[in-house]
Amino acid sequence: MEQLYKKEISLFKEKKDWFSFLALVGLIAVLPPFLSDRILTIFTMIGIAIVSVHGLNLLTGYCGQVSLGHVGFMAVGAYISAVLTSKSGLSFWIALPLAGLGAGVAGLIFGLPSLRIKGFYLIMSTVAAHFIVIWLVIQLHDITGGSDGLAVPKPKIGSLVFNTKAKYFYLVSFFAIISTIVAHNIARGRVGRAFIAIRDHEIAAEVMGINLWIYKLQAFFVGCVYAGVAGALLVHYFGFASVDQFPFIDSVWYLAMLIVGGMGSTFGAVVGAICLKLLDELVTIVGPILAKAFPAVAAQFAASLSLIVRGVIIAVFLIFEPRGLLHRWDLVKSYFRLWPFSTEETD
Repeated sequence: MEQLYKKEISLFKEKKDWFSFLALVGLIAVLPPFLSDRILTIFTMIGIAIVSVHGLNLLTGYCGQVSLGHVGFMAVGAYISAVLTSKSGLSFWIALPLAGLGAGVAGLIFGLPSLRIKGFYLIMSTVAAHFIVIWLVIQLHDITGGSDGLAVPKPKIGSLVFNTKAKYFYLVSFFAIISTIVAHNIARGRVGRAFIAIRDHEIAAEVMGINLWIYKLQAFFVGCVYAGVAGALLVHYFGFASVDQFPFIDSVWYLAMLIVGGMGSTFGAVVGAICLKLLDELVTIVGPILAKAFPAVAAQFAASLSLIVRGVIIAVFLIFEPRGLLHRWDLVKSYFRLWPFSTEETD
């Protein structure tokens, strides 16, 4: 029984899980020299999205505190790191954790309303948080560069400067893997179980002795730490920090990644980030082709295609697959594992 319990709580339950993980690391290590700069950029953006979505997943997917201000907290981390590295001369490796902590503190401040409100009203308070952050960045022109932006140095370790697409891909991949492991451990530990209890039924969780005040604020803090790290990685990749890099619509898109991948699942967040980032690229490729096919509405069609596709994807998954792609994959695996005794209705 003890052996079964240890196996159940272990990070890698089977030898094949270890093999899959090592194969993934090996693939990340050997692929970049064979990929174009465009492909490396896409993979790097996917890695940054994975870091950010893990934070939103812990906050919304596990704890049930829906946030539409996630990109605003990415901006907090981004500008803290940008200012510390460009104006104070701090190393990226010192500025990055400070950026995460700064975004976490901002999350604590804007998470205070969650102690009294929930649902639609909490969503609106997080929307307000996004616009307050962007307004502050623009107003603090002498520090942040305001709407003009701020030049940001590239990260480096000694003489190794992450100034190429391949080098930065390795850096982002490292943080994406670490953030996934940490998020998975948080979710399956005591804190994660408390988050799930709050999400499922706040009153029952409180009766069981779970301190709603502490755990809700923990969820906001941890989720926003992830957002701050992702924001810092984003601006250091471009070498420039601008408010245009943090549009409000991206907060909706990150939430869509959770819906598509599987809300309340660490690996669902990864699947959702990969799928929707690749979909973004597909729309970028297909948009001009369709615009040429319909020249009468070319300008309007090309400009709105991305928003149309995002809206359709969210609606389709909410209606037909609300538990996400990972849930469907689990059902498929269960079907074949139980075959020929499995039934057609695996739900």
